[in-house]
Order: sequence, then structure tokens, then C-alpha cells
Amino acid sequence: MNAQLKPGQIGEFKLLIGGKLVPGAAGTVDVINPATEKVVAACPRADVAQANQAVAAAKAAFPAWAAKPIAERRALLMKLADAIDARVQELAPLLTQEQGKPLGGAFFELMVASANIRGIAAHDLPPVVLKDDAQSKVVRVRSPLGVVAAITPWNFPVIMMVTKLAPALLAGNTIVVKPAPTTPLTSLRVGELCAEIFPAGVVNVIADANDLGGVLTSHPDVAKIAFTGSTATGRKVMASAAPTLKRLTLELGGNDAAIVLDDVNPQEIAPKLFFAAMVNSGQVCLAAKRIFVPEKIYDAVCAELAKIASAAKVGNGLEEGVEFGPLQNRMQYEKVKAIIDDARAQGKVIAGGEPHAGPGYFIKPTIVSGLPDGARLVCEEQFGPVMPVLKYKTLDEAIARANASEYGLGATVWSASNERAMDVAMKLETGTVWINKHLDLPPDVPYGGTKQSGYGVELGQQGVEEFTQVKIINQAKG
Repeated sequence: MNAQLKPGQIGEFKLLIGGKLVPGAAGTVDVINPATEKVVAACPRADVAQANQAVAAAKAAFPAWAAKPIAERRALLMKLADAIDARVQELAPLLTQEQGKPLGGAFFELMVASANIRGIAAHDLPPVVLKDDAQSKVVRVRSPLGVVAAITPWNFPVIMMVTKLAPALLAGNTIVVKPAPTTPLTSLRVGELCAEIFPAGVVNVIADANDLGGVLTSHPDVAKIAFTGSTATGRKVMASAAPTLKRLTLELGGNDAAIVLDDVNPQEIAPKLFFAAMVNSGQVCLAAKRIFVPEKIYDAVCAELAKIASAAKVGNGLEEGVEFGPLQNRMQYEKVKAIIDDARAQGKVIAGGEPHAGPGYFIKPTIVSGLPDGARLVCEEQFGPVMPVLKYKTLDEAIARANASEYGLGATVWSASNERAMDVAMKLETGTVWINKHLDLPPDVPYGGTKQSGYGVELGQQGVEEFTQVKIINQAKG
């Protein structure tokens, strides 16, 4: 890999199967820059046989990798974190060109990715003595599962890759990674780094045209699926895994509520709400997607949000000063435009919402007021830079409306009173609630969804344990 590559000098890409970098047997797929709609690079496309080869390579590598002391596995993960940091000047422009996020956001994603590897690798899986008396000694140990298939999304391709790879490998599993077809390039570059660091077959990275997920989720030699994506696809993953009772981690969609209490300052709270909803152009599962504001300060909060949205700079992520890039792909772009049209018919667009002229999947940060709860922007996950601001009369009403969703991933509460905020947080039906902050996801704290937002957790000690099987050893004494 050429560390001197600059934007526009992308180079070629290979799959990683069994320790070897190989071309795709099914040819290539063009990866499109969502800011220009031009081809970034040709990505190698694996066929079914190569997907099966990747699983076979991971299965063959599993016994030796599982037998390594956890300290040795940890040391190699640390080398991967160092390698990502060493190549960040090359990887960040590539990530921007395939995903669309501004260059600063790409650097941030890579920094978080390497930090998450280090944070996850710091965990341990020691035996735990449950009972030790005159009759018996009972010990709980955690064993690796085998081959893990990691299927990752297009919004944070590198973070989501390593958040699955690091705990899987630390626990002694081997892995096959399949990135989203629209953002495979940076993941393949990370695969090249893995080829230099890990034993052959421990890490495999394949890319497809959205046609090999079922091969992995139904494969008899895959012990666990770690998937991040939409709830609709998560249901299919779960169904596909059912015949072989695979272990699952599903981090799915969300329609996260932000509940603003009446004791906040509108000018102080608006920038925080705007970030919570619009970061990564709203393409975040845990973004604030429904903003509940009390009547008392509703108009003032709406005015402040509209002011911030109108001043935001949208454009190609490689250009200086750009705050918001395009949506990542045309399908999502068309979906969000349709949601805005529905919102315009039922509420009032107070900022943004204008159609984009020219190439690129750009949507300006859009603020909508006066919507009913049945509008698409309120009851669906928009996954774009569009914020509905919803008025409420009583706090109990806001909590009930926030909970009236099939989703339960995250939520935020904003208040000058920690006691009031904690009371609201305890009543929200979500996996994570932040108070007076948003998207704080340190690697030592788990997160996961309730209801149809997911199954299992990622990050933290519990996130590592998701990649293990509990074994009880019950020994008689005397």
C-alpha cells in the first residue's frame, strides 16, 4: 500500500482471503463519490465461492488463534490501531471520497476507530470462581465461538468494522468482514493492514454487490453474526441465522427522541440539539430524530435552530470549511427527499428543504415545525439532515409520545435540573439515554437497542462477552 497516495490517486484494491490479497472472482463494482457522482475506484467483487473460501480460511485459522494467550491477541490488535494511525493521512481522503463526510469527520472517524481498538483490547476475560467450598469448586470461563461474520454499514464504515473485529479477535474468534457495497474501499485498506499483522485466515475481508450477505448469515460454519444496519435487514439476518441458531448482535435502526425541558435557555440548547440531530448529515443510528420542545420555549427554540441550519455550509467534503457532506447514496437521497415533501405538506419547513441543483446527493440541514406524530418524518427513521421539532404541553405527554415507537435505541434529555432529567431518563424505553450531551460512546461503555432497534450490545466488557460462550466447570472435591 502506497502511503503517499493523495486524493485522486487511489490505487487498486484487493480482497483479503486466507492471508492473501486477491482480486474479485466476480469482477468489480464501481464505487461512487456521493459528492460528485463520479467513480472513485473499481472495487473487487467476491463471488459465492470466495465467500465460502473466506469462511473456510477463518475456520482453519480458528484453533491456533483461540489457543493464543489473550495477551498476544491484544498485542496484535494494538499493532492494528497503530497501523491505522500511521496511515490516517491516506485513509481519511479515501473515506471522504467514498462516504461523503467532510475531511475533518473522516479524520475523526479514523481516530475513534483506533481508540476503540485500544479501548476494547484493554478488556480481559478471566475465569470467575462462582463457588468454592468443601464439596465443589465451580468456575465460569468464557470460550470463543468460532467464525464471526461482520456485516457493516455505510455511515461509519471503519468504526463499525473495528467495533466488531476487535472484540471478536480479542475473545479468540476469527472473522469475515463484509462492508457495505457503497463504502468498501477504506475497509479493504484496513484489510491490507490486517494482512500484515495477523496470522493468515484470522481476518478476511470481502466485498460484494449486496448479494453475499445471505451466504454468510446462513453458512453452517459461521458461529455468530455481528450486523449493523436497518431494522428491515436485521429481521432478514435473524431469520437466515435461525436454522443454525447462530449467536447474533444486531445494531439496528432508531428514531431517537430528544426531550427538552422548560428550564433550558433556547440559545444555549439549540446548537447542542442541532449537533445531536445533524452530525454526519443525520446519518447516525443514534442521532436525535424527534425533538420534543415545551410550548413555553417552542417558538424560540425553532427560531434558533432555523438560524443555525441556514448558516451551515454544505458541499464536497474535500473542500475547506464544509460542515456537511452529501447523503451517501442515491437510494437514501431519494428517500429523504420524499420524507421532506411529506413534511412540507403537513408542517412548515422553517429552514432548508430546497432541492439541490447539480451533481451530488446534497440536502441542506432542514428544520420542520408543526408536524403531527403521524408524519413520515416523525414516525420513520429519516437517516438524513432533517429535524422535526414537536411541541408538547406536559412532560408526561412528551414521554408517552417518545415511547410510542417500535424503536428504542437511544434518547437525550436536556434540562438545568439533573433530578428532573434523571426522572425522565428512567421512564424512556431505550437502550441508552444521555443527559445534557449526545453521542458519548467511550469504548468501555456498552450500548445497544431495545424493541426493534436491536439485540445484544457493542463496546464495553459486555460487548466483548457477546463474542463468547459461557462454560461452567463444576469440580467435585474430596
